[in-house]
Amino acid sequence: MTPTSRTRGAAAWALLSLAVGSFGIGMTEFTVMGLLPDIAQDLLPDVWAISPDRAIADAGWLITLYALGVVIGAPTISGLAARYPRHLVILGLAAALSLFTTLTVVAPTFELVALSRLLAGLPHGAFFGMGALIAADVLGPGKRAKGVAFVLTGLTVANVVGVPLGTFLGQVAGWRAAFAVVAAIFALAAVMLAVFTPRHAGDPSRTFRGELRVFRIGQVWLALAIGAIGFGGFFAVYSYIAPLVTEVSGSPEWTVPLVLVVMGLGMTLGNLLGGYFADRDLRRTLLGGLIALAVVQSLLALTAAWIVPLVLFVFLVGAASSLTSPVIQTRLMDVAGDNQSIAAALNHSALNIGNSMGAFLGGLVIAAGWGFVMPAWVGVALAVAGFGVAVLSFGLERRADALALASSSVSDSPEVVERRELSATGPMRTL
Repeated sequence: MTPTSRTRGAAAWALLSLAVGSFGIGMTEFTVMGLLPDIAQDLLPDVWAISPDRAIADAGWLITLYALGVVIGAPTISGLAARYPRHLVILGLAAALSLFTTLTVVAPTFELVALSRLLAGLPHGAFFGMGALIAADVLGPGKRAKGVAFVLTGLTVANVVGVPLGTFLGQVAGWRAAFAVVAAIFALAAVMLAVFTPRHAGDPSRTFRGELRVFRIGQVWLALAIGAIGFGGFFAVYSYIAPLVTEVSGSPEWTVPLVLVVMGLGMTLGNLLGGYFADRDLRRTLLGGLIALAVVQSLLALTAAWIVPLVLFVFLVGAASSLTSPVIQTRLMDVAGDNQSIAAALNHSALNIGNSMGAFLGGLVIAAGWGFVMPAWVGVALAVAGFGVAVLSFGLERRADALALASSSVSDSPEVVERRELSATGPMRTL
């Protein structure tokens, strides 16, 4: 075996280890959405006996708390861990994911399960941010995007295969069985990362305070808002997909995993298209994706009573939402300057703020008695709002560019150049 082939083999195993971890993250984040009725009936029996709709809405807090964990953990852990060896950090994150998911399995009450979901969300964003840096290291210059994309395939495959299978397992063997499998996947990822992740010395000069400079950039905040608000529209639908299928279209429970497969396929296609079109015109892709998301969610809301159009528009909702995801990531990286590592983690904070917002608002309208279709209309409103933030962001950027160009033109005018030269030679003339 040549040194080159050994190097390539080591890189492949390192990337595969990261992909296994991202597969587990996809399952732990999204499987709960297909099992909300089962979890609500088990952990909130008194509320379920009075109002199943209210119980499901209350169970939606598990989604919200996990998302809040991601929002809190992504910048905090990424900033604190920036100076430490990456192979040790990523191993610790995988182990934490396994431990906290195990707590979800054994926690006896709704309150303790909710706490475990908050804890399980903390390592999520930092895992992807650190994984992006490791992927860049193992593949070398010029191939960072390829490495990151490979790591994220775990998340994509989870939506196509892992989430539907986890939902089916939870329906058949109990929702705790699904999370037990997820905990085992994280444990496997930790073992693989311990064996295959290349050693890294760390950078003691990196500080938490220094990493937080990214928050001084106004366009970073706007990019985060686009992701949080616009992508929140998707989660308003995804969070309550199970009752939408069973209660609104009247389909049997076993169709829910199949609908999730369809949505996962749509997300896979959208992710590929988003990366392709963003390289050609990021602004138009982002704005067009948000408008497309609003349109297809409107069509889903109008046709959800029939299973065939419901499946079609669920596919398109998945595609439109994932079309915007890599675009928002690229936009955030573009405006973050030298703060690339924490920016990568912050992208997941933004998306999970959207997760939290979508789940909360969707549960709110359900609890108000407006039915399981109403979250789709909430999604429409959020997508339109995200479009508005994107228009504002690009408008401010164009204005700043125009002012910079005008300032440059003035500073390079003959009069200014002459004054600059006179100022520079003034002391000489005095002499």
